[in-house]
Amino acid sequence: MADFNDPIQGGPTWWRNAVVYQVYVRSFADSDGDGIGDLPGITSRLPYLRDLGVDALWITPFYTSPQHDHGYDVADYTDVDPLFGTLGDADALIARAHELDLRVIVDLVPNHTSDEHVWFQAALAAGPGSPERARYMFREGSGPDGSLPPNNWGSVFGGPAWTRVDDGEWYLHLFDSTQPDLDWRNPEVGDMFEDVLRFWLDKGVDGFRVDVAHGLYKEESLRDQVVEEGERPSSGQVNSDHSMVSLELKDEPMWDQPEVHDVYRRWSAVLDSVGDDRMAVAEAWTQTPESMAAFVRPDELDQAFNFAWLLAEWSAESFREVVVDTLAAVAPVGASPTWVLSNHDVVRHVTRYGGGEQGLARARAATLAMLALPGSSYLYQGEELGLEQVDVAPEDRQDPSWFRTGEVGRDGCRVPIPWGGDSAPFGFGPGEAQPWIPQPDEFKGLTVEAQTGVAGSTLEFYRAALAARRTHALPAGDEVTHAAVTGDVLELHRGALRVLLNCGTTSVPLPEGTVLASSRSVTDVLPPDTCVWLG
Repeated sequence: MADFNDPIQGGPTWWRNAVVYQVYVRSFADSDGDGIGDLPGITSRLPYLRDLGVDALWITPFYTSPQHDHGYDVADYTDVDPLFGTLGDADALIARAHELDLRVIVDLVPNHTSDEHVWFQAALAAGPGSPERARYMFREGSGPDGSLPPNNWGSVFGGPAWTRVDDGEWYLHLFDSTQPDLDWRNPEVGDMFEDVLRFWLDKGVDGFRVDVAHGLYKEESLRDQVVEEGERPSSGQVNSDHSMVSLELKDEPMWDQPEVHDVYRRWSAVLDSVGDDRMAVAEAWTQTPESMAAFVRPDELDQAFNFAWLLAEWSAESFREVVVDTLAAVAPVGASPTWVLSNHDVVRHVTRYGGGEQGLARARAATLAMLALPGSSYLYQGEELGLEQVDVAPEDRQDPSWFRTGEVGRDGCRVPIPWGGDSAPFGFGPGEAQPWIPQPDEFKGLTVEAQTGVAGSTLEFYRAALAARRTHALPAGDEVTHAAVTGDVLELHRGALRVLLNCGTTSVPLPEGTVLASSRSVTDVLPPDTCVWLG
């Protein structure tokens, strides 16, 4: 097993400057030809991730699950769903990753379980007032006969956040009705998740990605959400850009309650008891950089996803504000910032930036600028191939939000990635059948096979950019000493490294200096939608 002595990758705080590659398990690599990705498939492709130049992989949930929300509805947190393999396959994946000097981060889903979890099934059988029901958010309804939901909260996936059971009580589910929310005021819940943490730590995982980390606790009164004119009662929604967030400042009694931080102090102690090289990163869709930073105080989690750049418009000033505000927010708590442009819940950034040649140019430029910054960068599988959002046919959509709202949802960023060949499944798995979400014909020229060794391809750009990050960005220190906008050009300084990102529509003169990396070819001018590193 690797000892992780690399001065950049290794050490007890390896995550502070890591590049982490998100693996959406269903869509990364299929080993058995059923059209769905699995753990042996991931293991077989680990050399690809090593050669790409990342430091760690984060794997989405592979636990026992009825798959109503593709694994984020967990029925057993300490076993592998047969769809994805076995516990032995998980052991083999972790061991192989460590042999290749790759860290492994697994997803943890503490806000809710599946309705098929043994606890919820016991709660349904036990009835009102039972200790079994006290593990979840069961309440009596409102109205004269209790036929109305207990409050006006809405589900992230659309519709009410409450479902009534046969005996008349209602249970809370901020997501799908098959994902009942746990009651974290019940000490049994915290004890169970400590056991889950220790189980996977004993397996050798290096960290946890905490799903809906800003959830868990709700205001104890479960009062109605105050709805301003023009708003609708909601705990969030899948927005028109298909992202799972709404950053309108509004009343949110279901999110980001102060008690949640006690959970992460307990988890921090668990991680520290195992060793100081284990970590946890929060998925916390918070309203401000300051509220995000609260999750990464020294005695809580190690990192929190910073979605500000992902949500920013294509603008030099917008990007400058993201960088300055993020660094200012994490500095007082001594945490390292994180940067991300795409994930499994949002439209791929090539498409967000306009699609086609312009969208790809902008995506590469934003990525290079992001990789120059201090802190960790999180990449989403397939972005290194320049994949765009796929327009998935209605009959092929599987996102639960599609079924609850009729909105397109997130399937378009979850299409299995192409590895090689001229037609589907493009090397995703054995056989000739389309995978669980069909791949478009346009993937033919975007496969790993088609781009490997091809000068100017997006894959080779990513490989070069990640290598340049190790050589030029990481040794340049942990501070951004200059962040300014001139016209439409953002200029950042990290030690001796100068980064220029042209967000405008015309070329500008390129300052003197040695070009260390660029998102596309440059001469004596910096073209629009281009980023360059100068030394």
